[in-house]
Amino acid sequence: MEVRTNSQVLRPALSPAVKLKYCLYARKSTESEERQILSIDSQVKEMLQIAEREDLEIVDIRRESHSAKDSGERPVFKEILSDIRRGRFNGILAWDASRISRNAGDLGSVVDLMDQKSLIEIRTFSQTFVNSPNEKFLLMILCSQAKLENDNRVINVKRGLRTRCEMGLRPGVAPTGYLNSKRTDEKCQANIDIERAPVIKKMFEKVSYEKWSGKKLYMWLKFELNFRTANGKKHLSLGNIFRILYNPFYYGMFEYPKNSGNWYQGKHEPIITKELFDQTIAQLKSNVMRTENQEFTFTKLMTCGLCGSGVSASEKWKKQNNGNVHRYVYYGCTKAKDKHCKCGYIEEKELINQFVGLMDKVSFDDNSIKQKIKSEVERIKKFNNIMLGIKEKIEVKDLDIKNYAKYILKEGTDIEKRDLLGCLKTSIFLDNKSISIKPQ
Repeated sequence: MEVRTNSQVLRPALSPAVKLKYCLYARKSTESEERQILSIDSQVKEMLQIAEREDLEIVDIRRESHSAKDSGERPVFKEILSDIRRGRFNGILAWDASRISRNAGDLGSVVDLMDQKSLIEIRTFSQTFVNSPNEKFLLMILCSQAKLENDNRVINVKRGLRTRCEMGLRPGVAPTGYLNSKRTDEKCQANIDIERAPVIKKMFEKVSYEKWSGKKLYMWLKFELNFRTANGKKHLSLGNIFRILYNPFYYGMFEYPKNSGNWYQGKHEPIITKELFDQTIAQLKSNVMRTENQEFTFTKLMTCGLCGSGVSASEKWKKQNNGNVHRYVYYGCTKAKDKHCKCGYIEEKELINQFVGLMDKVSFDDNSIKQKIKSEVERIKKFNNIMLGIKEKIEVKDLDIKNYAKYILKEGTDIEKRDLLGCLKTSIFLDNKSISIKPQ
């Protein structure tokens, strides 16, 4: 049996036993978060007025700020579909059809639920859709139209951004040392920040001419200059410092989008020359190579027990009266979290002795250690068999893990020592030239 509505569209008559229960769904994702919240609240207010006027039963109200252009990317909407399948409600109340879907995947899921008679009705501010061919077709047209508008908007935005790049204007927030122009006729224009630009130039010069490291720059900027970003809230992190030093924007070039290979000559005023930039990059790469070639055994394995910073190492060479030169490695706090930290420095040989003394107190990942011992035993057995003609039967279970650890700390290679300490089930702290352990 079918009944004709005021709109002259044929709708299937509902069984008297079927009671419509609605989920009010409000979504917005194209504006700033604050405006999204206001928009969503406005939708909820308007739809609640409709529900009260038409005596609709609202079972739940769901809000979401995720975009509807990609299929399956809206967690709240997926929950709604799941609740419809479970029979919690059988109607959706939304501001318009575009709130439901802007992609074919989600739209197909909605139509399937209507075909299965799990979803009885979708009601918007100006339209109602039920399980009839004409209205499902109209719903698909409206949602497809929303997708078309969204796709065209993306194309237009990309074309506009590309045009600005060709004009020498980099889209987005200007990097540190520049400020975005606030004039409406200078959109994307980056102007020199007269307060910070001289410091940025000095950063390049100190790396290029004085061979400064990133860490030394960090300490200088934070503790000597108290240098902060344009909003005045944050110091530059070490990662941000390296991003600045590797950014060609400062000599006049920029790539957009990032990693696209599309390079443009900027309209902005350069802070440094191309020659200074190239020399800085060469020095940074030299520092990386020098760091990679310099192996320290126990770095990244300990934490400062006083301030929680990491522990770094440095080497010193001392020439004795007899002409012999000795290398000494010292470990101490990086002072990243407290420049006045008084953790002190400990020489590597003394550090090893302290580690050996701790071996009877620490816990190991037994499986990892036994595997390492097994590999070592097999290597020794092969050497004795091939080189000396000696066949020995050595069982791994007969070897003491603690003694093996002490042997590696005293006689092992740097890699073996690091592998060994990586099997610890404890955290290691350095405090006043003394190490301590704590269960992880």
